Amino acid sequence: MARRRISGSRVIVTGASSGIGRALVLELARRGAFVIATARREDRLADLAREAELLPGRVQTVAGDIASDATRQRLVELAREQWNGIDVLVNNAGVGAIRNFDRSSPDELRQVMEVNFFAAVELIRGALPLLQKEQSPLIVNIASILGHRGIPHYTEYCASKFALVGFSEALRAELVNQGIEVLIVSPGTTKTEFFGSLLAEQPGVGSRGAGGVPPEAVARAIVRAIERGKHQIVPNPQGRLLLWLNRISPRLADSLVARFG
Repeated sequence: MARRRISGSRVIVTGASSGIGRALVLELARRGAFVIATARREDRLADLAREAELLPGRVQTVAGDIASDATRQRLVELAREQWNGIDVLVNNAGVGAIRNFDRSSPDELRQVMEVNFFAAVELIRGALPLLQKEQSPLIVNIASILGHRGIPHYTEYCASKFALVGFSEALRAELVNQGIEVLIVSPGTTKTEFFGSLLAEQPGVGSRGAGGVPPEAVARAIVRAIERGKHQIVPNPQGRLLLWLNRISPRLADSLVARFG
């Protein structure tokens, strides 16, 4: 597990216009990193860049859909042209839907999988030639507690995050001899705009969570994990409790999420 300095690190962060992604970009810049931040909302990215101007690091923005090959290629090319490499790649972009599976559509499932899973996988594929040249490169995949324990009404989202966790674990083992590490971050409920940008929502089903961890706290936990060479973190006390319960009593966990999930 390689320990890393944040200052001077070259980082790509997707899904950077709000929530965890935005907080992470600012935390990295505060610590002196050079960051390429990407998201679809150009106005939000412009606000982010202005806020970062007085910080020790440097933030460049790229507006685009991370599910697009062209956007992903642009990110990698910009990192090559500006920095001649990438030290840390953070796949944070994500979307979700809340509804019963029997009311969902194939298009919804494909859209969730495209953003939450395939976009991350293909950005990693495109960035690997640059990562392979570095001393202590790192891939950070922002998964979810729901990538370890499924709950009702979030079937597509859970599927996409389970896929990302499984892919990340397999990839970590594949890349270990190349010196490329993989950090899986599994937040629980976080105070973000996730529930305000759902692809679909069925009234009367699903939970929006109570409270939640501030995204700034999650961002700080991610940066500490990057520095310390961690392979997996769960930056949410309720999330850690759910995973613990699921390990020791899966049947009880099933009963609770069926009733309250």
